[in-house]
Amino acid sequence: METQSCVEVKNEWGIVAARQAGRTLSKEIGFGNVDQARITTAISELARNIYLYAKPGEICLEVVEKTTKTGLKKGIQIVARDRGPGIPDIRQVMIDGFTTSGGMGAGLPGVKRLMDEFTIDSKTGEGTTVTATKWLR
Repeated sequence: METQSCVEVKNEWGIVAARQAGRTLSKEIGFGNVDQARITTAISELARNIYLYAKPGEICLEVVEKTTKTGLKKGIQIVARDRGPGIPDIRQVMIDGFTTSGGMGAGLPGVKRLMDEFTIDSKTGEGTTVTATKWLR
């Protein structure tokens, strides 16, 4: 489980670079076009959150594997990490439609829906780490 790439997000180019890295890696792993779009959309939302609320931060992409009843499963794991102000109320930001930036409010709840696994850890004044995984079907 070696990290394939980490992209620093401190400006809009970091968002673009993270998206491109995610699309490339998801295609290499064997994801179809629809799942590639889901993965790059999730990366875009996570990178945008870093850019808007906590820059700088990073998006790290990793090929992951797990053993299931039917054999070995491969996937992509996205880790979005920052040292920003943290999220004081995680439950609130996980409500569809909640926004502090005037956007659509699809951010973190949208990422959770697009991916198969999703966790968020945030400490006020220390930063936030979001981990999301998509498995090949």
